[in-house]
Amino acid sequence: MSASEVDNPFFARVWTWMASHEPESVKRLRRENLAGLSGRVLEVGAGTGTNFALYPDTVTEVVAVEPERRLAVHAQQAAATAAVPVTVSTETVEQFSAGEPFDAAVCSLVLCSVDDPDQVVRQLLSLLKPGGELRYFEHVASSGARGRLQKVADATVWPRMAGNCHAHRHTEQTIVGAGFTVSGARREWVMPAWVPVPTSEIAIGRAVKPA
Repeated sequence: MSASEVDNPFFARVWTWMASHEPESVKRLRRENLAGLSGRVLEVGAGTGTNFALYPDTVTEVVAVEPERRLAVHAQQAAATAAVPVTVSTETVEQFSAGEPFDAAVCSLVLCSVDDPDQVVRQLLSLLKPGGELRYFEHVASSGARGRLQKVADATVWPRMAGNCHAHRHTEQTIVGAGFTVSGARREWVMPAWVPVPTSEIAIGRAVKPA
């Protein structure tokens, strides 16, 4: 296996099942995250290609990065039936390079699982055109008792069970720290607040690379 590949068979099986049983609340947020995009789009951590069918027809090309080889197989199958042209790469985003900059980048439930989110978001900034957008839909750090639960989960079994997912990440701070300007961001619960799952709270928003 090369350094650019990710091998996580347990998580790949779990995520494949979860992706095929996503609740409408999550699908609605995926659609919102992609609405209004146009031109060339880089999607990071495409998983099984759940987003591919949701891209608007104003998108001319999607380059999707998915280094987990089992998930990439599903993503390639989804790409074959997508309404917009989609190419799936098995490189990691840290190693990905593009000949020309993208109009937008999309992150959906992925920045929680990369080893170095600061590096990844800086890389995305470098791959975008001036004025280009980062659309994000991500698990984020909660406060209070939920935040304490997240910290315990991150320090114990959660990353090993959930494909390196870290629930208590301050993703919006990371995006701003990389040089993006965030606009139109908000938080939502994808599960009832009383359910003791560390990834129930998400942030969805739009960030822009300065022109």
